[in-house]
Parts: sequence; C-alpha cells; structure tokens
Amino acid sequence: MFKVVGQQDKARAGILQTKHCIIHTPYWMPVATKASVKTLSAEDLSTLGPPLLMCNTYHLMLQPGPEVIEKLGGLHKFMSWPKALMTDSGGFQVMSLGYETKKGKLGFFPSESNELELPSKVKITENGVKFNSIHGPVMLTPESSIGIQEKLGADMILAFDECTHPQAGREYTKNSMERTNRWAERSLAAHKRKDQALFGIIQGGAYKDLRKESAEAISSMGFKGIAIGGSLGNTKKDMHKVLEWTMDELPDDKARHMLGIGTVEDCFEAVERGIDLFDCVGPTRIGRSGYAYISPKAGGTKKNKFRFNITRAAFRTDTEPIDPGCGCLTCKTYSRAYLHHLFKAKEYLAYRALSVHNIHFMLGLMEDMRQAIMHGEFGKMKKAWLGRG
Repeated sequence: MFKVVGQQDKARAGILQTKHCIIHTPYWMPVATKASVKTLSAEDLSTLGPPLLMCNTYHLMLQPGPEVIEKLGGLHKFMSWPKALMTDSGGFQVMSLGYETKKGKLGFFPSESNELELPSKVKITENGVKFNSIHGPVMLTPESSIGIQEKLGADMILAFDECTHPQAGREYTKNSMERTNRWAERSLAAHKRKDQALFGIIQGGAYKDLRKESAEAISSMGFKGIAIGGSLGNTKKDMHKVLEWTMDELPDDKARHMLGIGTVEDCFEAVERGIDLFDCVGPTRIGRSGYAYISPKAGGTKKNKFRFNITRAAFRTDTEPIDPGCGCLTCKTYSRAYLHHLFKAKEYLAYRALSVHNIHFMLGLMEDMRQAIMHGEFGKMKKAWLGRG
C-alpha cells in the first residue's frame, strides 16, 4: 500500500496506493467536510487535480446519514468523486462539542477521573461517547464509527479515538490514551471491508512517555497506516518534540498522517520529521476570509505566514494577480483589485476564487517538497522558505 521511494534524513517521498488512485507523498489533502469542499464543484476539484480528499464522518452521520449514502452507491458516487477519499472517525468533532468557553478558556476537564462528562453535551465512557447533536441524542462507539465509515466506503478510514482535551492533566491524558488504544483494538475487530485501509491513531498529549507508549501500541496492532492526533502542546517547539518522540516508534513501511495540520511552516517542520500526509480546513477557510497564500518570490515570509489579506485598501486598484508566479485559474484570470472588489461586495465568487488559489498553492508546495526530497535538496528548500530558525 505504501512505499518510500526517496528520503533525505527523516523527510520521505513515498507512493501510497489506494483502490482509486496513487497518491505521491508528502501530500496535503483538501477537506470535504460534508462531502463537499466549500464553494468548489467537482469540476473545480478535477481541474485542481488533488488525488485525495478528507470527509467528515460525524457530519455525514448526522446528514444525510450513512444508510442514505450507502443506498446511493457510496461516498464516491454520491459526491461524483472518482479519486481517493479518507474519512475521519468522528472523535475530534464529538470532543469539540464539549469545548465550552468561559472567560477565554476552554471548558473544565477533570485530571483524575477515567470518565469525563461535560454538562448536557458529551459523556465519555469505556463503551463510547454519548452526546447531544442537533438531531438529538447519539451514541458513538468504535464499532459504530467503523460501521458508518464502511457504509460511506472511503479508501482509507480512521479508528475511533478520544481526542484528548489540551487542558487535560497527565493522569486524565494517560487514561484517555489507554482508552484510545483499547478502542483501536475494537476498531480493528469491527473492521470487515478488505478494500478499505484502516489507520490507527496515536494519542498521549504533550507527554513523552505517553506518546511513545501509544505509538508503540498502535504500531504493533496491524493497522495499514498510522495517524497522529490530539493536543501537540502549546507552542511550535512542543509540536516538534511530540513528532520527534513519536517518529522514533513508527514503522518505516506505513504511511504517517498528521491530523488537522496545514500551515506552510507546520508542513515543512512535519515533513522534515517524517510525516507523509496532512489534512486541514485552514487553506480554504482562510481563503473564504480573504487570505491568499503567496510564495517567497511574491513576498511570502514566515512572519506574514506566507499570505496577505486581499480586503486591505492597498489592493483596491492593484492590477497584479495574487501571485505573479502562480499558474492557478484565479491568478490567470483575476486581478487583486477585482478580488478585492468581490470580497467587499460579498460576492460568492470571491470565496471560490481564493479557495482555488490556496488549494493550488498547497498542492504545488507539497509537490515541490517531494521533488526536493528526491533530489536531496529539502533542507535547502526549507531554509529558502523559513530561514535558519
């Protein structure tokens, strides 16, 4: 299923074979949350050419429902997508229901109890998670998550896990990680479709011994791929440490997916440490807010996060494309001034145009990283983009 074809230090270039197509890694996948990448059509995506999209089990479970999608021929046919799909387990979305905010802080989590209950929203037990959705009470377990994903029919699916709250203490994080490992075993036992690759998920918060323990356990269970989830600490350095601890425990012959990461800097740092796959709503979400990615040649820097906001007054009469070196349809067609106008006028085309550009940018960045690894120049490329540190 996965083969490393080039490597520079820990950075890897690989080939991931799925039942629908081949994915060349490292690769960032656009997120089609509800079987749609927001504002884009299947034709838009076909032109952009991503071989793999991520869909959201939780949202599709609620609407239109896995039975409806299965009856209509599965997720690929339902959304007119001929290439590869991945679905998450629903664990993160369920946990996010309990991320209540009070005075700028996430909701209270106990650090000792092995059961977690957030008032009226989420209750986590050994069996699974009970929560109140917009469609009423729901119980999600490792078995039901896998069953839903089998009905959806994606090429790659994820084991059900508990995405531990970032403010949870060590004792709760340990209990949560151990529960995720047990749920991983139940997910494997429940998985029947041989045409789907099941990925296990590593948890353990920002604790070295817990991350290593989880990585060792998940790696030994026979999953087709490995995903890294949960809280990665409070700073970039924390995230880098978590990755370094985890990578040491992972097998070389399985694809490594980092959940929910998608900024330029984070992708460079994660690829350097051995990550193969990413998914993140960030590039399209910020596009719908007016932020466009730009390369270093167009003024992109680590400081400005390789982007600018097209709604700024400076672009009102700017006749240049977003990035003069970009070959996407948006940059070939529209000026910064026109895009500025679209956002100010709240025209829907604005959201589509920047989503197209940002996806094109991220796909191109990943391919450039791949080629740099293949030619032994990844370190040089990273330095050109991010500088020395």
